[in-house]
Amino acid sequence: MLAPHSAGIAEAWEDDEVVVRTFRYAPERHEVLGYSRSLNADERVRLAAGLVAPLYLLAARRAMRRELARRRYDLLHAHWIVPNGLAAASLARRLPVGVGLHGSDVFMAEKPGLRIWTGRALGRSRFLTGCSPELVERACALGFPSERATVIPYGVDTEAFSPDGSRRALWRRRLAIPDEAVLALSVGRMVTKKGYHVLLPILPELLARHPDLHVVLAGAGDRLDELRAAAAPWEGRVHLPGIVLRDTLPDLYRAADLFVLPAVHDGKGNVDGLPNVVLEAMATGLPVLASDISGIPLAVEDGVHGRLVPEADGEALAAALGALAADGQARRTMGRAARERAVRELTWDAVARRYRAAYDRALAP
Repeated sequence: MLAPHSAGIAEAWEDDEVVVRTFRYAPERHEVLGYSRSLNADERVRLAAGLVAPLYLLAARRAMRRELARRRYDLLHAHWIVPNGLAAASLARRLPVGVGLHGSDVFMAEKPGLRIWTGRALGRSRFLTGCSPELVERACALGFPSERATVIPYGVDTEAFSPDGSRRALWRRRLAIPDEAVLALSVGRMVTKKGYHVLLPILPELLARHPDLHVVLAGAGDRLDELRAAAAPWEGRVHLPGIVLRDTLPDLYRAADLFVLPAVHDGKGNVDGLPNVVLEAMATGLPVLASDISGIPLAVEDGVHGRLVPEADGEALAAALGALAADGQARRTMGRAARERAVRELTWDAVARRYRAAYDRALAP
């Protein structure tokens, strides 16, 4: 696997027999592409990222050529059509190339200045994968044959993310949340497409109606200060702890009673594919309350694993959140079903088999 270098990231390492190599494309202080830093609130390209993008494309192409000279490969799968699919397209004559879609890359690919380059890259691609039907349809509208596209949801480590009642109190003590409180959790970057601007206005009435309800919105991002200011009147009931380190994240899910993600298409048309946090919550045995958009319905069936509500519908969100906050039995039943589905269908092993099948189809004569 090739990945862009950034401050604090090693030049190379091995993870479970997968060799990861990073490539440099600018002086370290200017390596600002990727790792959730390229877009401001996921709605517009940061100036620094736009300026360094040509250097990134050249360096990524050079790194791929260097790797192909080192050993023989069967195919190349470029995740994120912008920028990696654009860089990989030039190698299509040497081996089969495919593109993996994830969300913001499709949003970028649709921009007028990039559509022609995206179309050319798709025209050279043998196969296409995406984590939601919407992303695949939007890419196909740019010129890729739909019969060669495959929707493959993300997976989750169901051992790392698993229920454990003995660890339920760890984060509750850190945030001063009572053991008996009903905790609604959301995890995500504080950007528009997560939909927190839909959730916050409905909280005053919900918190008044359910005095034992607490809400945790965990994550960092460009809108964090704005959201903290908006939630300030409910300090002590609405908690925004900021970024949560990966090794402590499973215990944060274990502290919760339900998971909420009111995702939306933002004003620029950007949308998540299938947020990993939805799968992590399911694996931990939490019912999921989310918007019925993009790839979320691939994982969550309404009324079985949680509740799906219309996008940006605050009234429907409030009704569903209030009902789940009041019904512990429903939460437990849906949470068990969510965990069962994650273990049965959404492990990384299951997802890997689907990728392998897509690769086999791409390599077939």
